[in-house]
Amino acid sequence: MDPDGIQVNLESQSVSSLGTHEDDDNVIELEELKVDGTSKMDSKGKRKRKLTSQVWMFFDKLIEKSVDGKQRKDIADIGQLLLNKDMSMRCTKFDPDKFRELVVAAIVMHDLPLSFVEYVGVRAFCSYLNPNATLVSRNTLKSDLLKMYKKEKDKLKCVLKEAPGRLCLTSDLWTSITTDGYIAVTVHFIDNDWVLQKKILNFSFMPPPHSGVALSEKVGLILESDWGIEKKIFCVTLDNASANDVFVSLLKKNLNLKKPFVCKGEFFHLRCRAHVLNLVVQEGLKEIDDSIHKVRESIKYVRGSQVRKQKFLECVKFLSLNAKKGLRQDVPTRWNSTYLMLESALFYRRAFNHLEISDSNYKNCPSQFEWDRVKKISSFLSVFYDITCVFSGIKYPTANLYFPSVFTAYMMLKEHMDSEDVYLKNMANLMMAKFEKYWSEFSMILAIAVILDPRYKLQFVNWAYEKMYGVDSPQFDNVSSKLHEIYDEYKVSPSPTPTSQSKDSDSNQEESSFKKGLFKQFDSFRSKDQTRTQKSQLDLYLEEASIDKEENLDILSYWKANQYRYPELAFMARDILSIPVSTVASESTFSTGGRVLDQY
Repeated sequence: MDPDGIQVNLESQSVSSLGTHEDDDNVIELEELKVDGTSKMDSKGKRKRKLTSQVWMFFDKLIEKSVDGKQRKDIADIGQLLLNKDMSMRCTKFDPDKFRELVVAAIVMHDLPLSFVEYVGVRAFCSYLNPNATLVSRNTLKSDLLKMYKKEKDKLKCVLKEAPGRLCLTSDLWTSITTDGYIAVTVHFIDNDWVLQKKILNFSFMPPPHSGVALSEKVGLILESDWGIEKKIFCVTLDNASANDVFVSLLKKNLNLKKPFVCKGEFFHLRCRAHVLNLVVQEGLKEIDDSIHKVRESIKYVRGSQVRKQKFLECVKFLSLNAKKGLRQDVPTRWNSTYLMLESALFYRRAFNHLEISDSNYKNCPSQFEWDRVKKISSFLSVFYDITCVFSGIKYPTANLYFPSVFTAYMMLKEHMDSEDVYLKNMANLMMAKFEKYWSEFSMILAIAVILDPRYKLQFVNWAYEKMYGVDSPQFDNVSSKLHEIYDEYKVSPSPTPTSQSKDSDSNQEESSFKKGLFKQFDSFRSKDQTRTQKSQLDLYLEEASIDKEENLDILSYWKANQYRYPELAFMARDILSIPVSTVASESTFSTGGRVLDQY
């Protein structure tokens, strides 16, 4: 059916309108149609009418010439139009440069060896798909990889240069299985769209010695020569290695000459909080309870041979314990394995009890009392496990989550120091001693970070310090004063307070010079008073009602939405919230644990 309501009869090569006669306006013979929709004079000298339907604004006629030279409409199926005469599918022209680019990207994406392009099977596969798809040699591929690296590095340089705020760094050292040392430097920042970004700046060989001086020279060269971001650094988060203290001191001195730090570099060095928490928990686990020892021996026994493992699985199947416990395995701390071991043992405790009955060689099954003890210890460690999971995040801000987490750990230890369980009491006392050692080195910038979380603000810090140190503690006063000091550094110079200057000219002439001088003093006094009583953006933010603490808030989205209400404060929040509280981002660069078989 033609769009104008005309019916096509291919055999008679004529067109007749449905329900009309030959003189109707819609009657047009096919041989007299032109591509542009106009008609020509017929043999009788009559001009055919144009196609007036609006649908022709959206369609083009497909016209081909038949053997007799007359034009006909092509009514072939659209699928047939995509096929050549030999029924082969039409495709775009093969682009060897694009193919080469895709091969390089695949090598990088899937961590393939450079010799991949020289595999006979791979070359045969590509040749079969397209004879023009020729793979390059590994040396040419190496050159292409270096070109891609330079291209992507230039892109990242532009991104870092245009970053609206300061940049935070994490770094870590690693020794390979061949005893070669490597260093990774990662940058963290919040971009213009208020999205937390994490980019690896350097992954390179680090020859010995791994001293503070050598690390300072290496990292300083990376920041200045390779990336040119030495003037935008806010802080560096490192682990507790002794060489890092010298490293940070030298780096700070060098970079401070380029551009002054916030608060004169008071917050330039942050210790990895995941490592600190690990030291605290390790202190408590120095004395292993007999119940934990039995759990460890039980797991070793089950994993000792395939036969034992099969027996244990039969016990599990018999007790219908088919569900799997959803436990995280990616927290990079040594004590994490202890917690996971205890949780798994508790989940399969009935299976272990059944194994003791069915296997006479199994001698280390905990008693009911010991199982209860394990449950208490697991519950105690779960708080620190959850905190470590929070600190180990790299896809969301962690600076605002540090203070509430550490405060929870402190209160947990304080509660168990008075526990009736002797083992838990001793564990809590040991951990509290280590905790207070590092708490004295607590970074105030992370207490300020939680104030920038609208769910907590200054009231939470005040309440937490009251719990720990009592009412009107000097610790809270220090945090409050430091908050305003940092804000003053970020604050833009305020615009002059407008004062009323309009006066009637006639009345001015009648005023005496004494009166005018006297009231000028009043105008000056009023201007100073208004400036003094005018509230800052920080004050307005703190006075605003807090958001419900239980709300699942995306803090970066909050500041993105309020950056025009509090532009100065938002600029400050962008830098502080980008601080990583752990070095997990850099440690994960070396992570190969998932590719290595364990001893069992």
